[in-house]
Amino acid sequence: MPKTVADVMSRDPVVVRTETPLNEAIQILAERHFSGLPVVDDVGKLVGIISETDLMWQETGVTPPAYIMFLDSVIYLKNPATYERDLHKALGQTVGEVMSKNPIAISPDKTLKEAATIMHDRSVHRLPVLEGTGEVIGILTRGDIIRAMAASQD
Repeated sequence: MPKTVADVMSRDPVVVRTETPLNEAIQILAERHFSGLPVVDDVGKLVGIISETDLMWQETGVTPPAYIMFLDSVIYLKNPATYERDLHKALGQTVGEVMSKNPIAISPDKTLKEAATIMHDRSVHRLPVLEGTGEVIGILTRGDIIRAMAASQD
């Protein structure tokens, strides 16, 4: 019988809330050697992910979108709404301001093959594991899948 997400996920994962100060989330990531954390609301439901990628905006800053002037009009060469979103991330002080919204999640009864396919197709490094109520009960990382593959070869 194929292994399921529940068989290899990390249970009771460390989570942060939208109002968690960004410096606190950075400390957790650094001290625990995590690359990302699920973000939950007041009742424990998943609302986002804060990852190393989200935090890079804090260091790199944001370049304003290129534009040209034509007959007293400004024509942006890239979408200015993207710039505004990136600027918000660069200046954010809480997890909720910087996190990625609409995270991809998985249920504990899915197979590791299904999880690996989602991770590969969506280029994600971790999947929060949700029970039926939407509460985060675990997290599955690429490393978890690799360790399960190695253990099955013994």
